[in-house]
Amino acid sequence: MPIPQPLFSTAARVLFCAALVFAVIMAILPKPLQLPTDALGDKFHHILAFAALSTLAALGWPRASRWRTIERLSFLGALIEVVQAIPALHRDCDIRDWVADTVAIMVVTGIAAVLTRGRNGVVAQQDCGD
Repeated sequence: MPIPQPLFSTAARVLFCAALVFAVIMAILPKPLQLPTDALGDKFHHILAFAALSTLAALGWPRASRWRTIERLSFLGALIEVVQAIPALHRDCDIRDWVADTVAIMVVTGIAAVLTRGRNGVVAQQDCGD
């Protein structure tokens, strides 16, 4: 029995909020937790975090403008880099991290748009300013 769409969207939104809090905390901790994926590098963590956030955003807000999702999540990635520039955090600010975030966001939202178009037979959101 499939999950009703409103319940599915609500669950995705709750998971999005939890993932968002986790990603921001991990990004601003002076000494982040050691993860098994540390050997894959910092860019991998950025790509993974923002791909997950983009996936959950697409599932939680299926009618939202793809461009707005890209804009806002990319802004979050840039904001994280600005915060990481605070000397007291002992973190590194790297524009390439923000680029990795934005590329992951664009790829996932693009895939979501193609899947939505394929499922509905139409483009889910044609405007680029809303």
